[in-house]
Amino acid sequence: MKKLIALLLALVLVLGLAACAGKPATDTTDTTNTTDTTDTTDTTDTTDTTDTTDTTDTTDTTDTTDTTEDPAAEADYTKVALITDVGTIDDESFNQATWQGVVEFCEANGVEYNYYQPTEDSNDARLVSITTAIADGYDVIVMPGYLFGATLGEAQNLYGDKAYFIAIDVGEGDLGGAVPGAKTTCFTFAEEQAGYLAGYAVVKDGYTKLGFLGGIAVPAVQRYGYGFIQGADAAAQELGITVDMKYTYGNTFSADPAITAKMEGWYQSGTEIVFACGGGIYGSAVEAAVQYEGMVVGVDVDQHYIGESESYPYNPFVTSAMKGLQSTTVAVLSDLFSGNFSKYAGQINNLSLAEGDYVGLPTAESSWGFKTFTLDEYNAVLEKIKSGEIVVSNDVSAMPETTAVTVEEIQ
Repeated sequence: MKKLIALLLALVLVLGLAACAGKPATDTTDTTNTTDTTDTTDTTDTTDTTDTTDTTDTTDTTDTTDTTEDPAAEADYTKVALITDVGTIDDESFNQATWQGVVEFCEANGVEYNYYQPTEDSNDARLVSITTAIADGYDVIVMPGYLFGATLGEAQNLYGDKAYFIAIDVGEGDLGGAVPGAKTTCFTFAEEQAGYLAGYAVVKDGYTKLGFLGGIAVPAVQRYGYGFIQGADAAAQELGITVDMKYTYGNTFSADPAITAKMEGWYQSGTEIVFACGGGIYGSAVEAAVQYEGMVVGVDVDQHYIGESESYPYNPFVTSAMKGLQSTTVAVLSDLFSGNFSKYAGQINNLSLAEGDYVGLPTAESSWGFKTFTLDEYNAVLEKIKSGEIVVSNDVSAMPETTAVTVEEIQ
Protein backbone atom coordinates (compact mmCIF):
# COMPACT_ATOMS: atom_id res chain seq x y z
CA MET A 1 0.00 0.00 0.00
CA LYS A 2 2.79 2.40 0.94
CA LYS A 3 4.48 1.68 -2.40
CA LEU A 4 1.25 2.48 -4.21
CA ILE A 5 0.89 5.78 -2.30
CA ALA A 6 4.50 6.66 -3.09
CA LEU A 7 3.96 5.90 -6.80
CA LEU A 8 0.82 8.03 -6.86
CA LEU A 9 2.58 10.91 -5.12
CA ALA A 10 5.46 10.67 -7.55
CA LEU A 11 2.98 10.78 -10.43
CA VAL A 12 1.39 13.92 -8.94
CA LEU A 13 4.81 15.54 -8.74
CA VAL A 14 5.79 14.62 -12.30
CA LEU A 15 2.50 15.84 -13.74
CA GLY A 16 2.71 19.04 -11.68
CA LEU A 17 6.22 19.79 -12.86
CA ALA A 18 5.31 19.00 -16.45
CA ALA A 19 2.56 21.55 -16.21
CA CYS A 20 5.15 24.18 -15.26
CA ALA A 21 4.07 24.28 -11.66
CA GLY A 22 0.45 25.02 -12.42
CA LYS A 23 -2.42 24.62 -10.01
CA PRO A 24 -2.84 21.14 -8.55
CA ALA A 25 -5.31 18.85 -10.25
CA THR A 26 -6.89 18.18 -6.92
CA ASP A 27 -7.77 21.23 -4.89
CA THR A 28 -6.27 20.03 -1.66
CA THR A 29 -6.53 23.60 -0.51
CA ASP A 30 -8.70 26.56 -1.08
CA THR A 31 -5.56 28.53 -0.95
CA THR A 32 -3.51 27.31 -3.83
CA ASN A 33 -3.95 30.54 -5.66
CA THR A 34 -0.39 31.56 -5.17
CA THR A 35 -1.00 35.13 -6.07
CA ASP A 36 -3.76 35.39 -3.51
CA THR A 37 -1.41 35.78 -0.67
CA THR A 38 -3.15 38.94 0.33
CA ASP A 39 -6.33 37.04 1.12
CA THR A 40 -4.48 35.57 3.97
CA THR A 41 -3.39 38.86 5.34
CA ASP A 42 -6.73 39.32 6.98
CA THR A 43 -5.25 37.03 9.50
CA THR A 44 -2.27 39.23 9.87
CA ASP A 45 -4.41 41.81 11.53
CA THR A 46 -3.90 39.54 14.44
CA THR A 47 -0.19 39.79 14.38
CA ASP A 48 -0.40 42.81 16.30
CA THR A 49 -2.54 41.21 18.54
CA THR A 50 0.92 40.95 19.71
CA ASP A 51 2.13 44.22 20.69
CA THR A 52 2.80 41.90 23.40
CA THR A 53 5.04 39.82 21.48
CA ASP A 54 7.68 41.87 22.95
CA THR A 55 8.01 38.57 24.70
CA THR A 56 7.84 36.26 21.75
CA ASP A 57 8.97 38.50 19.03
CA THR A 58 11.48 39.44 21.48
CA THR A 59 13.18 36.43 20.17
CA ASP A 60 16.41 37.99 19.46
CA THR A 61 17.15 34.85 17.83
CA THR A 62 17.30 37.18 15.01
CA ASP A 63 20.67 38.48 15.79
CA THR A 64 21.36 36.27 12.80
CA THR A 65 18.93 37.98 10.49
CA ASP A 66 18.27 41.20 8.71
CA THR A 67 15.04 41.15 6.78
CA THR A 68 15.63 44.65 5.46
CA GLU A 69 17.96 43.26 2.83
CA ASP A 70 16.97 41.04 -0.07
CA PRO A 71 18.64 37.72 0.76
CA ALA A 72 16.40 35.85 -1.69
CA ALA A 73 18.16 37.51 -4.59
CA GLU A 74 21.18 35.26 -4.06
CA ALA A 75 19.24 32.07 -3.36
CA ASP A 76 18.31 29.15 -5.61
CA TYR A 77 15.00 28.81 -3.77
CA THR A 78 12.50 31.61 -3.97
CA LYS A 79 9.06 30.31 -2.98
CA VAL A 80 7.78 29.50 0.51
CA ALA A 81 4.73 27.34 1.27
CA LEU A 82 3.16 26.65 4.64
CA ILE A 83 1.19 23.43 5.11
CA THR A 84 -1.33 23.77 7.92
CA ASP A 85 -1.69 21.34 10.76
CA VAL A 86 -5.17 20.62 12.12
CA GLY A 87 -6.71 24.08 11.96
CA THR A 88 -6.34 27.01 9.61
CA ILE A 89 -4.17 30.09 9.19
CA ASP A 90 -6.71 32.06 11.23
CA ASP A 91 -6.90 29.63 14.17
CA GLU A 92 -5.67 32.35 16.55
CA SER A 93 -2.97 29.93 17.68
CA PHE A 94 0.11 28.17 16.28
CA ASN A 95 -0.94 27.83 12.62
CA GLN A 96 -1.76 31.52 12.47
CA ALA A 97 1.37 32.64 14.32
CA THR A 98 3.62 30.57 12.04
CA TRP A 99 1.80 31.85 8.95
CA GLN A 100 2.29 35.42 10.15
CA GLY A 101 6.03 34.70 10.30
CA VAL A 102 5.95 33.48 6.68
CA VAL A 103 4.01 36.57 5.60
CA GLU A 104 6.28 38.94 7.52
CA PHE A 105 9.48 37.58 6.00
CA CYS A 106 8.17 37.11 2.47
CA GLU A 107 6.48 40.52 2.26
CA ALA A 108 9.64 42.22 3.49
CA ASN A 109 11.85 40.39 1.00
CA GLY A 110 9.71 40.05 -2.12
CA VAL A 111 9.44 36.27 -1.82
CA GLU A 112 6.41 34.46 -3.24
CA TYR A 113 4.43 32.59 -0.61
CA ASN A 114 1.28 30.55 -0.17
CA TYR A 115 -0.37 28.05 2.13
CA TYR A 116 -1.94 24.65 1.62
CA GLN A 117 -4.55 23.06 3.84
CA PRO A 118 -4.75 19.24 3.84
CA THR A 119 -8.16 17.82 3.04
CA GLU A 120 -8.22 15.78 6.25
CA ASP A 121 -6.26 15.02 9.39
CA SER A 122 -4.04 12.22 8.10
CA ASN A 123 -0.40 11.68 7.20
CA ASP A 124 -1.37 10.84 3.62
CA ALA A 125 -3.32 14.10 3.25
CA ARG A 126 -0.43 16.11 4.65
CA LEU A 127 1.99 14.38 2.27
CA VAL A 128 -0.31 15.10 -0.68
CA SER A 129 -0.33 18.80 0.26
CA ILE A 130 3.48 18.79 0.45
CA THR A 131 3.64 17.05 -2.92
CA THR A 132 1.25 19.57 -4.45
CA ALA A 133 3.21 22.52 -3.08
CA ILE A 134 6.48 21.16 -4.51
CA ALA A 135 4.79 20.44 -7.85
CA ASP A 136 3.66 24.08 -7.83
CA GLY A 137 7.28 25.15 -7.53
CA TYR A 138 7.53 25.82 -3.80
CA ASP A 139 10.91 24.77 -2.56
CA VAL A 140 10.78 25.89 1.07
CA ILE A 141 8.11 24.05 3.05
CA VAL A 142 7.10 25.28 6.51
CA MET A 143 5.14 22.85 8.68
CA PRO A 144 3.70 23.90 12.07
CA GLY A 145 2.61 21.28 14.57
CA TYR A 146 3.65 17.96 16.05
CA LEU A 147 1.47 15.99 13.60
CA PHE A 148 4.04 16.67 10.88
CA GLY A 149 6.53 14.53 12.77
CA ALA A 150 5.03 11.39 11.28
CA THR A 151 5.04 12.91 7.78
CA LEU A 152 8.47 14.49 7.77
CA GLY A 153 10.55 11.35 7.29
CA GLU A 154 8.67 10.29 4.18
CA ALA A 155 8.64 13.84 2.80
CA GLN A 156 12.43 14.02 3.17
CA ASN A 157 12.87 10.66 1.43
CA LEU A 158 10.70 11.71 -1.51
CA TYR A 159 11.68 15.36 -1.92
CA GLY A 160 14.86 15.94 0.09
CA ASP A 161 16.64 17.01 -3.10
CA LYS A 162 13.86 19.37 -4.15
CA ALA A 163 12.95 21.37 -1.03
CA TYR A 164 13.97 22.61 2.39
CA PHE A 165 11.74 21.57 5.29
CA ILE A 166 11.19 23.73 8.38
CA ALA A 167 9.15 21.97 11.07
CA ILE A 168 7.90 24.20 13.89
CA ASP A 169 6.82 22.53 17.15
CA VAL A 170 8.12 19.14 16.01
CA GLY A 171 10.40 17.31 18.44
CA GLU A 172 12.31 14.05 18.59
CA GLY A 173 9.36 12.22 20.11
CA ASP A 174 7.15 13.24 17.20
CA LEU A 175 9.47 11.95 14.46
CA GLY A 176 8.91 8.23 14.99
CA GLY A 177 12.59 7.44 14.64
CA ALA A 178 13.19 9.67 11.61
CA VAL A 179 16.23 11.93 11.66
CA PRO A 180 16.22 15.46 10.17
CA GLY A 181 18.23 15.53 6.95
CA ALA A 182 20.68 18.11 5.63
CA LYS A 183 17.86 20.29 4.26
CA THR A 184 15.56 19.87 7.27
CA THR A 185 15.38 21.56 10.65
CA CYS A 186 12.96 21.21 13.57
CA PHE A 187 12.12 23.59 16.41
CA THR A 188 10.57 23.01 19.81
CA PHE A 189 9.99 25.42 22.68
CA ALA A 190 10.27 25.34 26.46
CA GLU A 191 6.51 25.52 27.01
CA GLU A 192 7.05 24.52 30.64
CA GLN A 193 8.73 27.89 31.24
CA ALA A 194 5.83 29.83 29.72
CA GLY A 195 3.38 27.73 31.74
CA TYR A 196 5.39 28.34 34.90
CA LEU A 197 5.30 32.11 34.38
CA ALA A 198 1.53 32.01 33.87
CA GLY A 199 0.89 29.87 36.96
CA TYR A 200 3.20 31.97 39.10
CA ALA A 201 1.64 35.23 37.93
CA VAL A 202 -2.02 34.31 38.43
CA VAL A 203 -1.41 33.03 41.97
CA LYS A 204 0.61 36.14 42.82
CA ASP A 205 -2.32 38.14 41.44
CA GLY A 206 -4.67 36.58 43.99
CA TYR A 207 -6.25 33.62 42.18
CA THR A 208 -6.44 30.46 44.29
CA LYS A 209 -9.01 28.35 42.40
CA LEU A 210 -7.36 27.42 39.11
CA GLY A 211 -8.10 25.18 36.16
CA PHE A 212 -6.10 23.72 33.30
CA LEU A 213 -7.90 22.73 30.10
CA GLY A 214 -5.51 21.05 27.68
CA GLY A 215 -6.32 20.15 24.10
CA ILE A 216 -4.71 16.76 23.46
CA ALA A 217 -2.18 15.25 25.90
CA VAL A 218 0.83 15.64 23.62
CA PRO A 219 4.22 16.71 25.03
CA ALA A 220 3.92 20.42 24.18
CA VAL A 221 0.52 20.71 25.87
CA GLN A 222 1.68 18.65 28.84
CA ARG A 223 4.74 20.86 29.27
CA TYR A 224 2.50 23.93 29.39
CA GLY A 225 0.25 22.28 31.97
CA TYR A 226 2.96 20.86 34.19
CA GLY A 227 4.80 24.17 34.08
CA PHE A 228 1.57 25.92 35.11
CA ILE A 229 1.36 23.63 38.15
CA GLN A 230 5.00 24.26 39.09
CA GLY A 231 4.65 28.05 38.82
CA ALA A 232 1.43 28.11 40.84
CA ASP A 233 3.05 25.94 43.52
CA ALA A 234 6.11 28.21 43.77
CA ALA A 235 3.98 31.34 44.14
CA ALA A 236 1.68 29.69 46.69
CA GLN A 237 4.66 28.66 48.79
CA GLU A 238 6.05 32.19 48.69
CA LEU A 239 2.68 33.57 49.81
CA GLY A 240 2.11 30.89 52.44
CA ILE A 241 -1.25 29.88 50.97
CA THR A 242 -2.85 26.81 49.41
CA VAL A 243 -4.23 26.62 45.88
CA ASP A 244 -6.70 24.21 44.27
CA MET A 245 -6.44 23.26 40.59
CA LYS A 246 -8.71 21.20 38.37
CA TYR A 247 -6.87 19.56 35.46
CA THR A 248 -8.26 17.95 32.29
CA TYR A 249 -7.74 17.35 28.56
CA GLY A 250 -10.50 17.87 26.03
CA ASN A 251 -8.97 15.43 23.48
CA THR A 252 -9.45 18.03 20.77
CA PHE A 253 -7.98 21.34 19.67
CA SER A 254 -11.41 22.85 19.04
CA ALA A 255 -14.23 24.26 21.13
CA ASP A 256 -16.91 21.68 21.82
CA PRO A 257 -20.34 21.83 23.54
CA ALA A 258 -19.42 19.03 25.96
CA ILE A 259 -16.21 20.82 26.96
CA THR A 260 -18.09 24.09 27.36
CA ALA A 261 -20.53 22.35 29.68
CA LYS A 262 -17.63 20.96 31.73
CA MET A 263 -16.09 24.43 32.01
CA GLU A 264 -19.45 25.87 33.06
CA GLY A 265 -19.47 23.34 35.89
CA TRP A 266 -15.97 24.38 36.93
CA TYR A 267 -16.72 28.09 37.01
CA GLN A 268 -20.07 27.56 38.69
CA SER A 269 -18.38 25.56 41.45
CA GLY A 270 -15.81 28.27 42.17
CA THR A 271 -12.98 28.01 39.63
CA GLU A 272 -11.73 31.54 39.07
CA ILE A 273 -9.39 31.19 36.10
CA VAL A 274 -8.65 28.49 33.51
CA PHE A 275 -5.52 28.09 31.40
CA ALA A 276 -7.06 27.07 28.04
CA CYS A 277 -4.22 25.35 26.23
CA GLY A 278 -4.83 23.91 22.79
CA GLY A 279 -5.74 25.87 19.68
CA GLY A 280 -9.42 26.74 19.41
CA ILE A 281 -10.35 24.97 22.64
CA TYR A 282 -10.11 28.37 24.31
CA GLY A 283 -13.59 29.04 22.87
CA SER A 284 -15.16 26.62 25.33
CA ALA A 285 -13.36 28.17 28.29
CA VAL A 286 -14.25 31.72 27.28
CA GLU A 287 -17.90 30.91 26.59
CA ALA A 288 -18.22 29.40 30.04
CA ALA A 289 -16.12 32.02 31.83
CA VAL A 290 -18.18 35.03 30.84
CA GLN A 291 -21.33 33.42 32.25
CA TYR A 292 -19.79 33.32 35.74
CA GLU A 293 -17.42 36.31 35.74
CA GLY A 294 -14.50 33.91 35.34
CA MET A 295 -11.15 34.56 33.71
CA VAL A 296 -8.91 32.79 31.17
CA VAL A 297 -5.21 32.39 30.37
CA GLY A 298 -4.56 32.18 26.62
CA VAL A 299 -1.86 30.18 24.86
CA ASP A 300 0.79 30.29 22.11
CA VAL A 301 0.08 33.90 21.11
CA ASP A 302 -1.27 36.93 22.93
CA GLN A 303 -5.01 36.18 22.86
CA HIS A 304 -6.08 39.32 24.70
CA TYR A 305 -7.40 40.80 21.46
CA ILE A 306 -9.96 37.98 21.18
CA GLY A 307 -11.73 39.27 24.27
CA GLU A 308 -11.69 42.77 22.82
CA SER A 309 -12.93 41.88 19.35
CA GLU A 310 -15.79 39.60 20.31
CA SER A 311 -19.09 40.62 21.86
CA TYR A 312 -18.22 39.53 25.39
CA PRO A 313 -19.48 41.53 28.37
CA TYR A 314 -15.82 41.98 29.41
CA ASN A 315 -12.41 40.77 28.32
CA PRO A 316 -11.79 37.47 30.15
CA PHE A 317 -8.10 37.14 29.15
CA VAL A 318 -5.79 38.00 32.04
CA THR A 319 -2.63 36.95 30.16
CA SER A 320 -1.32 34.38 27.67
CA ALA A 321 1.51 31.84 27.88
CA MET A 322 3.31 32.48 24.61
CA LYS A 323 6.08 31.03 22.50
CA GLY A 324 7.94 32.69 19.62
CA LEU A 325 6.36 30.90 16.69
CA GLN A 326 6.26 33.95 14.45
CA SER A 327 9.68 35.32 15.28
CA THR A 328 11.33 31.90 15.00
CA THR A 329 9.81 31.42 11.56
CA VAL A 330 11.10 34.82 10.44
CA ALA A 331 14.56 34.09 11.83
CA VAL A 332 15.05 30.71 10.18
CA LEU A 333 13.71 31.90 6.81
CA SER A 334 16.03 34.88 6.97
CA ASP A 335 19.00 32.66 7.70
CA LEU A 336 18.03 30.19 4.98
CA PHE A 337 17.69 32.86 2.30
CA SER A 338 20.92 34.55 3.34
CA GLY A 339 22.90 31.33 3.13
CA ASN A 340 23.15 30.58 6.85
CA PHE A 341 20.98 27.47 7.05
CA SER A 342 23.91 25.28 8.10
CA LYS A 343 23.47 26.43 11.71
CA TYR A 344 20.11 24.59 11.76
CA ALA A 345 20.61 21.80 9.22
CA GLY A 346 19.77 18.33 10.47
CA GLN A 347 19.03 19.60 13.98
CA ILE A 348 16.18 19.65 16.48
CA ASN A 349 16.50 23.04 18.13
CA ASN A 350 14.92 23.49 21.58
CA LEU A 351 14.34 27.17 22.29
CA SER A 352 14.11 28.31 25.91
CA LEU A 353 14.76 31.46 27.91
CA ALA A 354 18.42 30.47 28.13
CA GLU A 355 18.70 31.03 24.36
CA GLY A 356 16.57 34.18 24.18
CA ASP A 357 13.09 35.51 24.85
CA TYR A 358 11.44 32.59 23.09
CA VAL A 359 8.68 32.13 25.68
CA GLY A 360 6.90 34.43 28.10
CA LEU A 361 3.84 36.50 28.91
CA PRO A 362 2.71 39.61 27.01
CA THR A 363 4.02 42.76 28.65
CA ALA A 364 2.27 45.50 26.67
CA GLU A 365 0.01 47.61 28.85
CA SER A 366 -2.99 46.78 26.67
CA SER A 367 -2.55 43.06 27.38
CA TRP A 368 -1.55 43.22 31.03
CA GLY A 369 -4.71 42.01 32.74
CA PHE A 370 -3.32 41.54 36.25
CA LYS A 371 -4.75 43.43 39.21
CA THR A 372 -1.77 43.44 41.59
CA PHE A 373 1.01 41.42 39.96
CA THR A 374 3.55 43.90 38.61
CA LEU A 375 5.86 44.00 35.62
CA ASP A 376 8.82 44.25 38.00
CA GLU A 377 7.74 41.02 39.71
CA TYR A 378 7.37 39.37 36.32
CA ASN A 379 10.81 40.46 35.14
CA ALA A 380 12.36 39.25 38.39
CA VAL A 381 11.05 35.69 38.03
CA LEU A 382 11.82 35.74 34.29
CA GLU A 383 15.47 36.57 34.99
CA LYS A 384 15.69 33.80 37.57
CA ILE A 385 14.59 31.27 34.96
CA LYS A 386 17.01 32.72 32.39
CA SER A 387 19.92 32.52 34.80
CA GLY A 388 19.12 28.99 35.94
CA GLU A 389 18.31 30.01 39.51
CA ILE A 390 14.82 28.62 38.89
CA VAL A 391 14.78 25.33 36.97
CA VAL A 392 11.42 24.32 35.53
CA SER A 393 11.12 20.60 34.89
CA ASN A 394 10.13 19.55 31.37
CA ASP A 395 9.47 15.95 32.42
CA VAL A 396 6.02 14.88 31.24
CA SER A 397 6.21 11.29 32.43
CA ALA A 398 4.34 12.12 35.63
CA MET A 399 2.41 14.99 37.22
CA PRO A 400 4.76 17.33 39.14
CA GLU A 401 4.92 16.93 42.88
CA THR A 402 3.53 19.92 44.74
CA THR A 403 3.62 21.38 48.23
CA ALA A 404 0.97 24.08 48.18
CA VAL A 405 -1.21 23.14 45.19
CA THR A 406 -3.80 20.35 45.26
CA VAL A 407 -4.39 19.08 41.72
CA GLU A 408 -7.61 17.25 40.89
CA GLU A 409 -7.30 15.34 37.64
CA ILE A 410 -10.66 15.10 35.87
CA GLN A 411 -11.44 12.82 32.93
